Amino acid sequence: SEEAGHQQRLKTTLMLFRSALLRATVVQRSVGLALRRPSLAMSTAAGFPEGYEPPKVWAYDDDVKATAGSNDPTAGARKTQALPAKGAHAIQLYSLGTPNGIKVTMLLEELADFKGIEYDAWKISIFELDQFGSDFVAVNPNSKIPAMLDYDVSPPLRVFESGSILKYIAEKHGAFVPTDPARRVECFNWLFWQVGAAPYIGGAGLGYWHRSAPVKVKFAIDRATIEVKRQLAVLDAHLRDKQFVCGDEYTIADMAIWPWVMCLGRWYKASTYLDLPSYAHLQAWYARVDARPAVQRGIRVNGLGPDQVADRHSRKDFDAAETNKPAGESSTSK
Repeated sequence: SEEAGHQQRLKTTLMLFRSALLRATVVQRSVGLALRRPSLAMSTAAGFPEGYEPPKVWAYDDDVKATAGSNDPTAGARKTQALPAKGAHAIQLYSLGTPNGIKVTMLLEELADFKGIEYDAWKISIFELDQFGSDFVAVNPNSKIPAMLDYDVSPPLRVFESGSILKYIAEKHGAFVPTDPARRVECFNWLFWQVGAAPYIGGAGLGYWHRSAPVKVKFAIDRATIEVKRQLAVLDAHLRDKQFVCGDEYTIADMAIWPWVMCLGRWYKASTYLDLPSYAHLQAWYARVDARPAVQRGIRVNGLGPDQVADRHSRKDFDAAETNKPAGESSTSK
């Protein structure tokens, strides 16, 4: 009927009006938000430097090379360079005292204490680009420290990536990995949590943008900081009722995580910036790990400070390094 048609047209008109009103409200709120946050208003159009837009195909041109440092978008050896001749022990470690290197030397020093296992650790200077030497690349095609060879296996077995090295050594010697199946899985959960989390702390995240970048980019620093503080909150909550990451048992999960927390405060000087003291459970765990003698020695192996043990072959090397340390110099670990 005519009345029914009129009612339907009225209903349709009202629906269209409501839809238009809703769209207008959304636009108004978006504009208001953009005005309050100018960076949001520019996010889809602005570039940094001003006017920059990513090319359709990226090129490693002179502008990129000028700020790339040792980074290069290729793989493989850049120079012919031999590794040191094999030492006396089965494990030959090629590393540097960065957080990823310290993970492994913490474990090896613990094994030296509890099982008398010795190893040779050779310093690989990433500043001299030793990681791109031909022999090192043969051990780790990814050109990153740490890497190792195990001569208990014939031919010698290469192991690279810090998480893989920790897992391999701990399983080989039956130590610092829980034997209970559920706890064992939990240990590996946290080991690989750290492996995945590290880039946000280090060279691709806070460590670079907050500490090392030639320009301070607020958006990049904020983004990295949010993620690092989220990780700290995850760890702090987990440690609320635990002595160590896997409960009462000290494991390779602790060894993997501790050097990166150490790095935030001691090396990146970000303790105040991140308000690290506010993570009470994390701080208590950190102090327990820090107090272990093997941890303090592990920091020094292939280290960067005045008490470094550049190449480590036996416990005696620590005494020699302490004797040769310049007077008045503080320890790397403090």
